[in-house]
Amino acid sequence: MVFPFKSIKDFNVELTDEMELFRKTVREFVDNELMPKVVEVEKTGVIPEELIQKGVELGFTGVGIPEEYDGQGGGTLMTAILMEELSRGMPAYGTAILVNGLFTYPVLKYGTEEQKRKYIPPIAKGEVFAAHANTEPAAGSDVAGIQATAEKKGDKWVINGRKIFITGASKAKFLLVSARTSQPPEKRKRWWGITTFIVETDWPGVKIGSKFDVIGLSGEHPDEVILDNVEVPEENVVGPVNEGFKILLDTYDHSRVGIAAQAVGIAQGAFEKAFNYALQRTAFNRQIIAFQAVSFKLADMITEIQAARLLTYWAATLADQDREEAIFAASMAKTFATEVAEKVANLAIKIHGGVGVDRETGVEHYLRDAIITTIYEGTNDIQRLTTIRQLLKRALGIDVLTM
Repeated sequence: MVFPFKSIKDFNVELTDEMELFRKTVREFVDNELMPKVVEVEKTGVIPEELIQKGVELGFTGVGIPEEYDGQGGGTLMTAILMEELSRGMPAYGTAILVNGLFTYPVLKYGTEEQKRKYIPPIAKGEVFAAHANTEPAAGSDVAGIQATAEKKGDKWVINGRKIFITGASKAKFLLVSARTSQPPEKRKRWWGITTFIVETDWPGVKIGSKFDVIGLSGEHPDEVILDNVEVPEENVVGPVNEGFKILLDTYDHSRVGIAAQAVGIAQGAFEKAFNYALQRTAFNRQIIAFQAVSFKLADMITEIQAARLLTYWAATLADQDREEAIFAASMAKTFATEVAEKVANLAIKIHGGVGVDRETGVEHYLRDAIITTIYEGTNDIQRLTTIRQLLKRALGIDVLTM
């Protein structure tokens, strides 16, 4: 019985030699370039520009983007491998490099050829960065609740609104912005009437406001974006007018795998530090790994990490196959992997004891970073709601909006 899937073949994950070679390249970069800078970035809250440029030179910004648009190619699984390895060393760096995907994915899938040719290549080559501006003070998990407006005036749309917690906005040249262009015709169709636009940050009326001082992901704290009578040309509308809600949800269904991968990387990084410390630290004339109180924690940590990794790679594989089941798998992977990351990071601190809460040790940030992953890209409660909705849809053929 494999319900709600159709066959045991649905649980297949294929990894290639090319992927392993790529993973080793990223891991070497993390060990040699990122790890030595972690404490500095945690203190300053700034990722050195030279680190970003080294990632650009290695082609990281082009992963997941087709070669015809100057990308490196590779799909969701390759991108997940990249995010996992980067996050093993510095989760904020993984976010800084791969947040572009929240812009490139919807443009590549729903944009016009002109939009793709104009906006995707400079992102793929790392010449510019992009961000995704949707969250508002009264609309986070409730995407249909956004209040920013876009009014048609002649051949332009005029956008007004305030977006918050926008990752990467301070360095972005391009934004994917959501705004309400029509009021929904009825309560059950609250989603209708939202449209997505490409906005350039140097246009009049676009202002990047204050940063939010969140507890984790130091070096890539999110920003406020203010849109004050921003004029957007008709050719910058992405997808059908009034149907942007579907574009937004599809984007999150896809990007959610990346957050699961980030969580796996966080958990792996925390585990490696805890394991190495347990081998080196002695107490009562013994290495502390000899004590069951420590060794059993490590055993549980690596077991759950492997389970989270398999679930994440499987979700990525389904996404690359463009399977409908990918939505289901991505929500489960995001929920499980992020909660594993939080648990593993907490245990890693406990294994370190007193030094575990010292920033200089470089372990406590994993817990702060893990907490962020349980919230952004859709809270884990929203993922559980998505999972049960998909389950009911498959079992009963119904799609419920509320539970």
